[in-house]
Amino acid sequence: QVRMVESGGGLVQAGDSLRLSCAASGRTFSDYTMGWFRQAPGKEREFVAAISRSASITDYADSVKGRFSISRDNAKNTVYLQMNSLKPEDTAVYYCAARAARYGLPSRRSEYDYWGQGTQVIVSS
Repeated sequence: QVRMVESGGGLVQAGDSLRLSCAASGRTFSDYTMGWFRQAPGKEREFVAAISRSASITDYADSVKGRFSISRDNAKNTVYLQMNSLKPEDTAVYYCAARAARYGLPSRRSEYDYWGQGTQVIVSS
């Protein structure tokens, strides 16, 4: 089992930047594909970004392409989400997720095996 703790959320203004971190423990971190999802009030949890085990491949939702960047440090068991040019519509609870399957960068929630508790991001206009 993988346990994950997100951090780095907060209240920012439109146009600002934030970097979220997700620290994992329990199993070999590099064995997992990692993803970030978010859930706004009254909405379904949606895919934001994913990164392969070796960090060689990434994928992003269209809504964040060019503004957000996912990365990982396997030596530190941590995945990051750098968020630039934030917009009010980015307001949500952000969750990191881990996927044990060897291949793929899925965008569906059901494809991920473990989840963190989330960190709140609020972007004011």
